[in-house]
Amino acid sequence: MATLMYHMLSSSSLLSLGFYHLICTTRNRLKSAGDYVTKPYHPLSFISQPHLRRLPLYLLLLCLLISLIHQSLVSLDADPLLKGHTPVHRFTSLQAAAVVFSFLILVVFLLISESTSLLPLPPDLFFALAAALFYLQYSVSDSSASVQTSDLQAKCDSVSARISALSALLCLVIAVQPKLFLADVALAASICLQGLWVLQTGLSLYVDAFIPEGCHKLLDVVTGVEGSTKCDLEDSKLRAIAILDLAFVVHVMFVLLIVTVTYAAVAKTIGIRRFGSYEALPNADSSHIQMKAMTGTQA
Repeated sequence: MATLMYHMLSSSSLLSLGFYHLICTTRNRLKSAGDYVTKPYHPLSFISQPHLRRLPLYLLLLCLLISLIHQSLVSLDADPLLKGHTPVHRFTSLQAAAVVFSFLILVVFLLISESTSLLPLPPDLFFALAAALFYLQYSVSDSSASVQTSDLQAKCDSVSARISALSALLCLVIAVQPKLFLADVALAASICLQGLWVLQTGLSLYVDAFIPEGCHKLLDVVTGVEGSTKCDLEDSKLRAIAILDLAFVVHVMFVLLIVTVTYAAVAKTIGIRRFGSYEALPNADSSHIQMKAMTGTQA
């Protein structure tokens, strides 16, 4: 139960972060297209107090701290998940904790840069560091998928690794091209997609109603650590993986819908007209042009 609650918290945190970044970057782009530059952090503009305007950073730090504590505690779990004589979940959890700690340090640097002048962190450097950390997360998730005792957990880790690789590539593009709006939107979308996939992972591995038919949780693993969901038959395993592939496609379509609806809603709120539209010239100008043409004809 605790593992499922952690997945739900992680999912809601990533979804909130991605959706907030999507709204802010779309709003900035529509309000001033000529001066648009990607930003790693968007303060709450409707709040006057400087400390409260940095509330998104404080919440992000809190979520990362909870994730760090959870991964550290899971690494101490004594449940008998072995591959040979190695407790797989212990090492994968420690690796995940190291990645979370790296992101925590990066957010602390960003907070110091935003609140003081001790560490001026330029946006391009921040996105470059974020690209490196996302690539590190990709490496950890990919290696975790290769050593998992559960085929379902390995599939979930593999998909999560690919999303992290996409986020790393987008951060690198933004670091090189800070005015590229599409890359910034795609980064927000990838964070939302990661959040949805974390939720899908928690449901597919730890909720009996969502575990694919022919698969089950191991009864001798009490807390439900990584790799505790198994499929008895090869056909059941292939069917479960196909279901996860279909779920991923559905999540991608849902994220695309979120991006489209968010852009339309922000554009309507700001009052941006459809691109390519034009208005007729005032009557005074057209009358002036006609008078000049008639005068030239009479001459």
